[in-house]
Amino acid sequence: MEEGKRNSAGVFTHLERLEAQAREIAVKQEKMKQEEEKRARLKARVRELRLQRDKLLAKVRLQKKKLREKRAMSDPAKSGARAVLEWKIKNIKAMLQVSYVTGINGKRTKQGVCFCISTAYESTYLDSYYVHLLVKPEVQIHQHSVPTFIPLEQIAKMYLQTDIGRFLSVLSDHLNAYAGRKYQADQLQEHFSDQIEGTLQRNSLCNLLVFNYKVSSKSKTFPFNARLLYGDLCCSLPTEVNVSCTPDAPASLAEMAAAHSDLFSRVALHKAFRSFSSDEESMDGAP
Repeated sequence: MEEGKRNSAGVFTHLERLEAQAREIAVKQEKMKQEEEKRARLKARVRELRLQRDKLLAKVRLQKKKLREKRAMSDPAKSGARAVLEWKIKNIKAMLQVSYVTGINGKRTKQGVCFCISTAYESTYLDSYYVHLLVKPEVQIHQHSVPTFIPLEQIAKMYLQTDIGRFLSVLSDHLNAYAGRKYQADQLQEHFSDQIEGTLQRNSLCNLLVFNYKVSSKSKTFPFNARLLYGDLCCSLPTEVNVSCTPDAPASLAEMAAAHSDLFSRVALHKAFRSFSSDEESMDGAP
């Protein structure tokens, strides 16, 4: 009898515990429901406020437009000059926001803006050049460190007054291509001087390279003459390659010269010579 009472008490206790848990869950669910309703009301309020903001901004823009038109009608010449100046300043500010990843960054100065163009080739950072532009009375180059053989004046004449971004982009292409050509020639002289015979001839723009080199195979040395012309000044690879050997050379050497011409037109100079060295090692090590 007493055991039955204990069992009944245990059941009632368990039921009370379940009821308490159920009430707790119901309270939590009610709170969650209230919070969701509150969030929904807040989201609706945010959408309403954004709509009001957009209407106010549109109204302000319309008022500004009407005010500019009114000024233009009162003094067309003065207003036109002001509009041009505002466009130039806006263009300059936009260019200041160019990411450093592009290799171009700038900062405002008292007279205008100074841009720094950093060059690189194959993830190797090279030289940097600056161009200081004046904004008033018109956009013009005040100072710069661009080499004289880069066609800066020609590029400025084409783009500076109409598109500063394009001006900087084209100038950067020229500088990076020049830096890449110079870097290749320097690497060739530094790491493959034992294969170069005589002096590597190059002009200041490094768009014409002439040199003699030798390739060894099975204890024999074969001389070649190379002439590389970079017709596209915005490119670091040559547009015209001529590799020749001696007139009395066997047909196999003529075929090798043709293969070298093709390689020089597609691959950086120092990489091409590195492949020559690899070929020499494999051929010398062959049975």
